[in-house]
Amino acid sequence: MKKEFRIQNSEFRIKMSALLYSAFFILNSSFFVSCKKEAQFVYETNPVDVKQDGADKANVKSTLEFVSIAYTDVFGKEIPNAKLVNLTTAYLAFGDKKLVEDMIVRNFLNDSTATIPTMQQMRSNVPQFVSTTYNKLLNRNPNEFEKFYISNIIEKDATVSPVMLYYAIMTCNEYRYY
Repeated sequence: MKKEFRIQNSEFRIKMSALLYSAFFILNSSFFVSCKKEAQFVYETNPVDVKQDGADKANVKSTLEFVSIAYTDVFGKEIPNAKLVNLTTAYLAFGDKKLVEDMIVRNFLNDSTATIPTMQQMRSNVPQFVSTTYNKLLNRNPNEFEKFYISNIIEKDATVSPVMLYYAIMTCNEYRYY
């Protein structure tokens, strides 16, 4: 009886091995048959030109240009020659140019003779004020987002003054270019 069991056991092993190999073969062959290269789809889109306003300004203002243009923007007249020479000398003598630009702009804006719109003029027509300020300082119209964002800030915060907006624009990177 033991012989029969061993024979049956070995036959069972052979049958199981054959069954496993055939299952393995079927799975592998179905995998390779099912992996077909899919058709390629071409999605055509309209070309969109993405351009930031003010990004086409390629020339950096020289020291003389920066000082004289900032003075003209704040005071509405040409800078006296002696003042231009003094500010330019200080600008060139100092290592941190951004700090000197910041100090020059603050000095101009804090002067009592500066011709900056009043709070009442700014708040009477905020979108017009924003457009006028952008045209005066950056020589371009604000895009819709800039107009909305700056107008929203001015309308929601009563402490925002025209001097703050002038300072923000005159110390931004775009103001340094023409």
